[in-house]
This record gives sequence, C-alpha cells and structure tokens, in this order.
Amino acid sequence: MNIIRPIKHSDYPVLHDIAVESGIGFTSLPVNETLLKSKILDSETAFQADISQPGNESYLFVMEDTNTGQVVGTSGIASSVGLDDAFYHYHLSKVVHASRELDIYNTAEILTLCNDYTGVSEICTLFLRESARQGNNGRFLSKVRFLFMMEHKERFAETVIAEMRGISDESGKSPFWQWLEEHFFSMDFPTADYLTGIGQKQFIAELMPKYPIYVSLLSKEAQAVIGKVHDKTKPALRLLESEGFSCRGYVDIFDAGPTVEANLTHIRTAQASRKLAVKIYDSLAGKYNEHGSHSETEYFVINTKITDFRAIATSIHIDEANERAIISQADADHLGIQDGEFIRFAPTTFKV
Repeated sequence: MNIIRPIKHSDYPVLHDIAVESGIGFTSLPVNETLLKSKILDSETAFQADISQPGNESYLFVMEDTNTGQVVGTSGIASSVGLDDAFYHYHLSKVVHASRELDIYNTAEILTLCNDYTGVSEICTLFLRESARQGNNGRFLSKVRFLFMMEHKERFAETVIAEMRGISDESGKSPFWQWLEEHFFSMDFPTADYLTGIGQKQFIAELMPKYPIYVSLLSKEAQAVIGKVHDKTKPALRLLESEGFSCRGYVDIFDAGPTVEANLTHIRTAQASRKLAVKIYDSLAGKYNEHGSHSETEYFVINTKITDFRAIATSIHIDEANERAIISQADADHLGIQDGEFIRFAPTTFKV
C-alpha cells in the first residue's frame, strides 16, 4: 500500500534524488542541498503551526510504499504565493489597432508582465518516480491536496493555481526563453530556471522588458509554444482540467507554459468529498450495514489531522442510514485513527 504523509527531515536524500530525476524546468525542486533542506524545514513548520488564515506556509507531502519503505513521489501546496517576493506571470491578451477613415481593423496579441496571482494558493512540486507510475498513484498524489485543502480551508486562499511546465528540450533549451535571452537576458534557460528555484528573482525585475511584448515580434518558434505544455506534463494538465481548472491567459515568464486556476470549492474532488465518522471492523468482509443501505467503492481517504496527516486509497463501506464510514482495522491503523474519529474522502474516479 502507498501512504501519503508530511515530509520529514530524514526524507532529504530521496528528495534530492527526486530533484535530480525531475530535470531542468521543474523549478520548485532545484538541485541545491541548502534549499531542499529549507523546503523540508518550512513544511515541517507549516504542518506544526496553528493557523487561522493563509500566510507564506509551504506544505510538502511524500508518497511512501509501505511494503518497501521507499518514498516514490512528492507533491506540495503553497498557501499564498508572492507575499515574500514578487510572483511574475505574462498575461496574454489582445489590443486593437483600427482606423475608421482607412477602414483598417487589426488585432494583435500582447504579453504583459504582471503579479495578478499574488496571494492565491498554488499546488506544486508534483513528481512521481518512474517505478511508481501505474494505477491511481499519480491521481492520488495530485488529488490528495484537494482533500487536505478542503478539510483545512482556513489555511488556503479560495483561488488555487497550478503552473504547468512549458516546452523545453532535454538539454534545457526553451524556444520562448531563447528569444528573451537573445534580446534581454544573455542568460540560458537552465541558469534562469535555477536562479528562480533558489529564490534569486531580482534579475527578473532588472532585466525583463518593462513594456508589453507584441507576440508577432517573437520568433516563430517562440510563438508556437506559448500556452503549450511539456509532453511529460500533459497527463497532469488533463487531470487538472477534469477537476475544473482552466487557463485564463497567464503563462510562465521563462518557458511560456500555461498557468491554470480554479476556485477551491469548485474543484471536483473537493466538491464531491464527504466527511464522516468511522466505524472500524477487523475486516470489511461481510460487514455490511445491518440497519439500511450501503455502498462500497474505491476512495482517496484522509484523516482530519494536520501534523499527523495520513492519506490512503482504499475501499470503504458507506453506512448512509447511520451517516458513518465503515473501514477495516488495517486501514484505520494506516490512517492513525480510532473508532468514532473522522475521515474525509472522495471517489478515485468520477462517472462521465
């Protein structure tokens, strides 16, 4: 079984390995010991803090294979972005150049540097190791964040975003950045991406063009990748789109990958989730509700704790008559809960 839990200090070696495996363009996990250890410490602090409203907290989860004890993936949430340093995007919009006298009407797309997403929550740092890329593991690692956020809404903003990795090749060349590099930065994409990942963003304000950029002035290669995602990111984008996320024209300033957004309470998994007290049996076999209707299906399930947060994917019975969830003792042990305590859960898949 795979369990999702908060990251801890002893997970540093595997987090470093994941950072290496994730490659160039995965800005939230730069290969830097000081920064990675700082991310772990920040997450431990966030999970232990008593919070009534979102601040600059950063939560990092890991997926652990209980059979091997190995960490096979990670995902994260930033409570509020842009509070400590500027959070930049390009916004893709249109302007009209028209002359009534000459009967000429032209529209042009422009990219405008902005900080429009300051203060929103961000889901980030999603990476599943190659050995674990099967079944519902990827969906579990992604969707568990929506259950955690729904259960602890006071810790997060209503608007939730996700920055999707844009197009770059294996050597780290980004067609969009190549144009910016040539005209403004004199710095390759891997370097810019790394500096951003370690929090050194001052160069953006210093070197980024201050005025809107007409898309038609970019190279054809740069124009072609605006709003497009890396091949490895397409499954993650499809999953978020199925949850109700959409792009409103915001793209990354380095690789032009799209940023998608949704309101927390409108995210499909969060909206469909339920919170019930549990009744624990040694085994679910034959333990149907004696007092009314029941149902059994596969769910992503979390306890309602913070410091001792746990999540699993399992089958449970829903006792509708008594408004409770019936789970096995083994699952209760994995979740760290006792009889009568609460869980929040949502189906692993939705009917189309």
